[in-house]
Amino acid sequence: MPDFDVVVIGSGFGGAITACRLAEAGYKVLILERGRRWEVKDYPRRPGDDAWVWDQNNPAKYNGWIDLRLFPKMGVALGAGVGGGSLIYANVSIDAKCDLFKQGWPPEITYDELKPYYAKVATMLNVQQVPEGQWSERARLVREGADEAGYGDRHFSRLDLAVEFDPSWSYNLQDPHDTQHSKKVSRDIDGDLRIEQGTCVHLGNCLIGCDVKAKNTLDLNYIPLSEARGAKVRALHIARCIAPEAGGYRVRYDRIINGSLQAGSATCGIVIVAAGSLGSTELLLRCRDEFRTLPKLSQSLGQKWSGNGDFLTPAVYRDRRIFPSRGPTISVAIDFLGDKNLHGNHFLIEDGGFPDLLRNWIEAKETESGGRKRHAYLPRLFKSILQCNGGLDAVMPWFGSGRDAANGRLSLRRRWWLWGEKALHLDWRSRESEKTISAIIDMHKDLAKKTGGKALVPLSRYVVSPHPLGGCKMGTAIENGVVDHKGEVFGYENIFVADGAIIPKAIGANPSKTIGALAERIAQKIIDLRRGKRFGE
Repeated sequence: MPDFDVVVIGSGFGGAITACRLAEAGYKVLILERGRRWEVKDYPRRPGDDAWVWDQNNPAKYNGWIDLRLFPKMGVALGAGVGGGSLIYANVSIDAKCDLFKQGWPPEITYDELKPYYAKVATMLNVQQVPEGQWSERARLVREGADEAGYGDRHFSRLDLAVEFDPSWSYNLQDPHDTQHSKKVSRDIDGDLRIEQGTCVHLGNCLIGCDVKAKNTLDLNYIPLSEARGAKVRALHIARCIAPEAGGYRVRYDRIINGSLQAGSATCGIVIVAAGSLGSTELLLRCRDEFRTLPKLSQSLGQKWSGNGDFLTPAVYRDRRIFPSRGPTISVAIDFLGDKNLHGNHFLIEDGGFPDLLRNWIEAKETESGGRKRHAYLPRLFKSILQCNGGLDAVMPWFGSGRDAANGRLSLRRRWWLWGEKALHLDWRSRESEKTISAIIDMHKDLAKKTGGKALVPLSRYVVSPHPLGGCKMGTAIENGVVDHKGEVFGYENIFVADGAIIPKAIGANPSKTIGALAERIAQKIIDLRRGKRFGE
């Protein structure tokens, strides 16, 4: 008998959701997560914290919050921990546009097909919009820019966020961002399971861990529900190989323990690969080309990769304070997707924000110094620099995402041409996406100018995308895809991929809810088809 009915590799929007639904259906589920299980007290805060970096080449030593991969023409930011990408995403939980599914997808995947699954994700994450009286300065700036540019009525909107808000909170409170203003709430996840959280006080730390647990990361809903239904979560477990064995599969992994890697494995009837676009693709590439355990995998593996057209353009304002580090990281948008496209360019403009690490460091150092001038000199110096001419408070990070060409390719290459270990490589051809990226930049420049700012367009078009998609694309056959509409891998029954890797084209909007909806559907298809045996049957 196998150790588990299902082994799920990864605990982001694909893994957490499929694990939860299969555990609810009675399957014995194991979740393997490469990163830590994070608590508020462990979140990285100061620039020098050792908990920041996940190093794919040395995870035993560096297994922190964020995995930053820098490829020749594109960078990718990934979360590392129980909850996966939900730990570092900007809370945005929105449907893809209906027109996205009209071509490039298996015919079974339509907006109407996904609509009930979108609704399930929205319910679990308790999505809501920022209350009217709590708009950040960034949100007001985007609204103003949309109106001045003539796009306000049709294109501007507030976004659904996976955040707990308190309608009575206000920026007019004394010291409004003090965590004491966060109200305790108890969310009923599923009947007998309640999760204690807090409400948002607009600290701006969404990307590095919410101090009051107002952000509905997956470790506050799907994952605890899966555990309540019997699933086992093993943090600091890095999946290395999937191999057929005795009518099922053996998943080999390395466990991080005491600063070293310890080999282990688990057997199962069903494998769900949900390690993210890069992680899932790399794992399957190694199984096909290096370990030769899954040699029949499609030759499409690694193709049709997309950075989702992400681009950030900072703008500076001489006589205006934007406070980019206050408020939810993103809360509003100017929508040029679907039938609202601009001259055939499909993209979304949002109010980007970032956590104020320097201010966090200053406050921590001032507290440590206890008022002693000698020890507080550097914090005070940096504080005065920040306040000079507005400093970072006068910067607006205009963010955009669009439907790029999705023509990237992931492969394994030796680090030093003919020798060295093989590492994941991204071949990104930016020329085919130039029109979309230029449209986003032009809009950023226009909006900045119309609101009294000056856009600082980077000389290089090198970007770091937080929304990697593709590499294990859905298709109708092994000749044009890696998985079918159920997420099942062509050539290998009961191996599924359930994350952003299966999305065959750029969405142009924040993809987490679409990944979640696809994962809900994949889990339901497994249950409906009664794939594998549930433990004890």
